[in-house]
Amino acid sequence: MTTTKPEAAAAARIGARLAARKRRELLSLLGACFARPEPWLQAGKYVNALVSGLPKHNGWTIAEHAGDRSPDRTQRLLNRASWDTFAAMGVVRRFAVAGLEEAARRSGRRRGLVIGALDETGQEKQGASTAGVQRQYLGCAGRVANGINTVHLAYVREHAGHALAGARQWIPRAQIEDPVKSLAMGLPPGLEFRTKGQLAMDISAEALADGITFDFFCGDEVYGNCTELRAFFEARGQAYVLRVPRNFRLTLPGGRRLTCADAARALAARKHPEVRSAGKGSKGGRWYAWSWLATSSPQHCLLIRRHLGTGELAFHYCFVPAGQPLTLTRLIRAAGLRWPVEEGFRTGKDSFGLDESQVRLYTAIARHTVLVMAALAICATTAALLKNRTDTQAPPPARPGQPPPADPGMIPLTVAETARLLAACLTQPAPPGHSACWLTWRRRHQALARWYHQRTRLTANTEMIAQVR
Repeated sequence: MTTTKPEAAAAARIGARLAARKRRELLSLLGACFARPEPWLQAGKYVNALVSGLPKHNGWTIAEHAGDRSPDRTQRLLNRASWDTFAAMGVVRRFAVAGLEEAARRSGRRRGLVIGALDETGQEKQGASTAGVQRQYLGCAGRVANGINTVHLAYVREHAGHALAGARQWIPRAQIEDPVKSLAMGLPPGLEFRTKGQLAMDISAEALADGITFDFFCGDEVYGNCTELRAFFEARGQAYVLRVPRNFRLTLPGGRRLTCADAARALAARKHPEVRSAGKGSKGGRWYAWSWLATSSPQHCLLIRRHLGTGELAFHYCFVPAGQPLTLTRLIRAAGLRWPVEEGFRTGKDSFGLDESQVRLYTAIARHTVLVMAALAICATTAALLKNRTDTQAPPPARPGQPPPADPGMIPLTVAETARLLAACLTQPAPPGHSACWLTWRRRHQALARWYHQRTRLTANTEMIAQVR
């Protein structure tokens, strides 16, 4: 722990002003995407409402927070106002990348990996009038439900932070091909059906066209099983670590073709897995048993992860172009950096209303998503820039049964705490004493809870690692 309490407290106060400056900077950049100043100003009010901590983010509550007499202006912003939604998404992406790169430079640590994490998130919807709605599996509900799904790209900078950097809503083929439904749902003319893998390819292409460089792209089985997406990355010399199902077939060096499950059994019979951490989470190291297997292509391999407790296997099909380092350590680091996209979804939903778009038209859903991404980018870049200056946590436990520290310190500013600081700054010149006290209490309480979680996981991991070895 190198940051002192006074320094951390001062940095937290600075955080409110820095977040306000980042907000002004991003909104200024977004001005070019709007045909008129009125909807641009309304978009600024919309972002203010998203970070304000409203219990619900819908047209009524956002309009009331903005000081409007009715929801008309908010609804016009989302449905009918003239502004380029996807150009605005590009502005938000470049803003987030620049902020996280600056945070990485300031941290003074060795260069971390840059990951493009692909995943989708859903929102439950009632009725059959919303663009893209149908009964489908929704991860947010954990079951088949009536709702919509959107594919996202997260920009993840190791040791710095992460932010959502691209999105495309998935629309069923039947809705696109039905002219009546297509018109009623506000689908753009000429919209073509795209699978989730193809949507991932589209948003990845936009990020690469912006000149953003990624060490790896990562995704779950939906994306690893998409041959077109894998070919897209390979044609551009872009490395990837993509989850694939157990029945995914690969060719071994001798020409033998096996499924991933069969290859794992054959490998287990002749080689012992290595127990390594996939990175540190809030509860400590995430330890797994890892193996990897060469294929007939020197640029491809299969990475196998086994859960130490349940024994569950996960398979990652990996591509690393010639001339780039291909090591087990690097692949494990990349595979372990996919989880921030899920953290981005959770923060986006809990703090900014990502899943509260109470609109039905395709464009309105996309515009709500873009403005949530903007609010998240402002707070994510601010938190990343102040991460080292606001971190006073005590050292993590080194052994099972270790007594807790006398002073647990405070966790660094989170995206959610940054949103609270920004909300207070937009209504008052500085965080009031009451808010500052709660900010300190929450971060100190979370630091102590994190320490206990780390000790619990350390004990469990020590026992499981001993069994594996």
